[in-house]
Amino acid sequence: MAAAGSNGRAAPTVIGVDVGTQSTKAVAVAADGRVFAQQSRSYQVDRPAPLWAEQWPQVWLDAVVACIRALVDDDQIDPASVAAICVSSLYGGSGIPIDEAGEPTYPCLIWMDRRAQEQVERIRRDVAVGRLESITANGVDSYYGYTKMLWLRDERPEVWQRTRSFLPPNSWINARLCGEVAVDHCSAGNIGGIYDVRSRGWSDEMLDTLGIPRTMMPARLVESTDVGGRLLPAWAGRLGLRAGTPIVAGGIDAAVATLAGGATRPGHHVAMIGTSMCWGTIRPRAESGLGLVTMPNVVDGLNDLYVFGGAITAGASVTWFREQFCHAESAAAAERGVDAHRLLEDAASAVPAGADGLLFLPYLMGERSPIWDPKASGAFVGLGLHHGRAHLYRAVLEGVGHALRHNIDAGSASGAPLDEALTVVGGASHSDLWLQIIADICGRPVRSIDGDVEASLGAAMLAALAVGLTDRERIARDWVRLVDRARPDAAVQGRYERLHRLYLDLYPALKSTMHALRTIQPATGS
Repeated sequence: MAAAGSNGRAAPTVIGVDVGTQSTKAVAVAADGRVFAQQSRSYQVDRPAPLWAEQWPQVWLDAVVACIRALVDDDQIDPASVAAICVSSLYGGSGIPIDEAGEPTYPCLIWMDRRAQEQVERIRRDVAVGRLESITANGVDSYYGYTKMLWLRDERPEVWQRTRSFLPPNSWINARLCGEVAVDHCSAGNIGGIYDVRSRGWSDEMLDTLGIPRTMMPARLVESTDVGGRLLPAWAGRLGLRAGTPIVAGGIDAAVATLAGGATRPGHHVAMIGTSMCWGTIRPRAESGLGLVTMPNVVDGLNDLYVFGGAITAGASVTWFREQFCHAESAAAAERGVDAHRLLEDAASAVPAGADGLLFLPYLMGERSPIWDPKASGAFVGLGLHHGRAHLYRAVLEGVGHALRHNIDAGSASGAPLDEALTVVGGASHSDLWLQIIADICGRPVRSIDGDVEASLGAAMLAALAVGLTDRERIARDWVRLVDRARPDAAVQGRYERLHRLYLDLYPALKSTMHALRTIQPATGS
């Protein structure tokens, strides 16, 4: 339980919750930044057709409730000590379409979903794309939520007719908990094509151009550190907390994890490598032509921007390989009571850098930045009879490393400075081998957060900032605990430098074949 204060009462604490693609995590944090309790709940993504990815929001809400309630029931939190709750979430793509009562009318088409390609092609044909990009600082791709909204309008007219508005996952959860609808600028900006990044508001021009009613966009936009409302009595009973506890707006998990990684000023940069990979940095102004995603930052978001690029299937590529091809290792790991990835990494560590001439393109669900191609596909190139499972596993780790460097280089193209060291958070931070590969490919020292917390810690930071328990200076000094994990090996760097140039050549060389193969796949259905 939280420590008592000098007056005998429990010292103030905050709860940070992150709703991720495959799990929800919650942490309880003291005012000095000490994490003293954690909970998590797992679930799956629904994939009803190739390149589709959706989730019902009730799954997320149930996980949030279960995590917070477990913190209380395990006697880890004094309800009277909780000064605020903040929920961050995955990028919800379309957002959750809701009716007048706030009930979902359809699953949320999440960031990974790529079904809106016809809408993308129509926008590129019929809309002044340069104007859209100048207003939003973002491009046209089925990654963006506004294209998924148009898919719902075109392909599910009965859903569209019943839908009154779209809410990002964290905003919908907050609305449930406090009864008030508010969307943070970070989440709004990540929708893309309908948010004016300079005026920090919905773009009436682009909404009219795209045919999305202004009434479908929530009127109340707030900063990520604003209090959106207070915990309703009914939900207080379910969570075991005090009614009236402040509910802080939160934001997109990648930006929130970047805050947890210590990024509080321009030049800081963090890679969040979980199911996907998001490399992000803070910039004071929008920059065009980088091929990256731009949205308001979660701290001082009316002035600073969070700019990121990322791979759709980073950790997902690793999971896919393990589940499809490593049954023996998984069985052996279960028998020994260890993680299957540990056995795979032990074998891959014995394979030389470059996997004996093998490269992997991690484009298993199309790809985001900087190539922006939903028809891109994964590939192993260079396969020979001398390659075994350990070679392929190492190549997958290296492929994500090359994708990370591709995005870092794109983000550096404008000449804006970046700190030398790269902070890595997420599942990849648990792997010494993967972090060394990243250091060698990117040519940068690599750090990680001390402890198994990322976006949930960032959400707790936002909660503490919102109610005045800390400030930006103390966050950077006291809350962020980074540890050095890997330094680039000069001897290996040269080999990876040559391999990276080959990696960059592969997509242009294979693009036409990738696209042709998409045309002979089974139809996605209706």
